[in-house]
Amino acid sequence: MDEQVEDINIEAVDLLVTPAELKAELPLSEEAKATVLSGRQTIRAILDGTDPRLFVVIGPCSIHDPVAAHDYANRLKVLAEQVKDTLYLVMRVYFEKPRTTVGWKGLINDPDMNDSFDVEKGLRLGRKLLLELNEQGLPCATEALDPNSPQYLQDLISWSAIGARTTESQTHREMSSGLSSPVGFKNGTDGGMTVAINAMQAVASGHSFLGLNHDGQVSVIRTKGNPYAHVVLRGGAGKPNYDSTAVAAVEAALSKAKVSGKIMIDASHANSNKDPYLQPLVLKNITNQILDGNNSIVGLMVESHINGGRQDIPADLSKLEYGKSVTDGCIDWQTTENAILEMHNALKEVIAKR
Repeated sequence: MDEQVEDINIEAVDLLVTPAELKAELPLSEEAKATVLSGRQTIRAILDGTDPRLFVVIGPCSIHDPVAAHDYANRLKVLAEQVKDTLYLVMRVYFEKPRTTVGWKGLINDPDMNDSFDVEKGLRLGRKLLLELNEQGLPCATEALDPNSPQYLQDLISWSAIGARTTESQTHREMSSGLSSPVGFKNGTDGGMTVAINAMQAVASGHSFLGLNHDGQVSVIRTKGNPYAHVVLRGGAGKPNYDSTAVAAVEAALSKAKVSGKIMIDASHANSNKDPYLQPLVLKNITNQILDGNNSIVGLMVESHINGGRQDIPADLSKLEYGKSVTDGCIDWQTTENAILEMHNALKEVIAKR
C-alpha cells in the first residue's frame, strides 16, 4: 500500500534566505545601531521611572508602501524634535498583520499585495526600511507575530508588541522572553487583564523552545527572560479601558500580581470604538489623568498615517490612494500633529515632576 501519510496538505516547501545571509546583505550600520541602543535604553528608563517622559508608538496600522513610510518618517522626525522634552516618539513599523479569518497579512508575507506571497522579498523590504529609518535617527516599533521574524529584524527594533490575539499564546510568551527589546502585551480581546498578567509573569522567566538560529537551523533556544514586559490597554468587548477608573483597577491587578505597574494605552481598537478620529480624545483624557497626578501611564499607541481613514486593496494597485492605510483606519497627519503638540504643550510644565 503506497498511500502518503505526511505532507498531505502541503503544496510546496520553498527555501528561504537565512537570517545570517540577510544581515550580511543588509548589515546593521553604526548609525542604526546607535539609534536602536538609544531607543531601547530610553524606553527602559521610562519603564523604570527614571525618565519622566511618555513614549509614544505612533504610525500607520501597517506598512504597505515604503515610499509613503519614508514620507511619514520625515514628518515624524521633525515632530519628535519639537516634543522631545515631554514625549519620546517611536515610529510604528508593522509588517505582519494577524487576521481573524483571511486577508492581507502584511508586507513580509505578501509585499506585492497580490497573494503571490514572496516572503523573501518582503523580508528584504522590511529590513531595508527599518535600517534606513534607524539610520535617520528614528527608533522603530513592531508587532512580533511570526516567531521566526525576530531573527531577521529584531536588531533594528526598539520596542515590540504582542497583540491581543497572541498574548495568550505560549509560543509568543516564550519568544518574548528572549526578545532584546522591551515588549508590551495587550489585554485580551474581551477586555480582561488575566492573559496579559499571565504573559508578563511568564516572560520574566527563562524558557527553552524550538526556533531558528542565525543560520536557519532548527535549534533549541534558551532564554534568560525579559525584565521589561508591560501591559498595553486596548479596550475590549466593545468597551474602552483607558479612563481613570479602569486604570485604577488595572493598577491594583498589576500590584497584586507583582508585575510591572507601568501602563501603556492604545488609543485605537476598542478604546476608540474603532473610529480612528476618536484617538485624540483618548490622548486628551490621558493628559488630564497625568495632570491630575497619575504616575502609572508611561506609554501611548496611536494609529496615524499621511491621509486619514482606510481603503480596501484594489485589483489594480495603481488605484491605491497614497499614504492611506489598507488595514485599520488611521488619523491623518495634520490631526496627528495637532494632537501630539497639544499633549506636549499641556504637559511640558509638569512632566519633569512625575
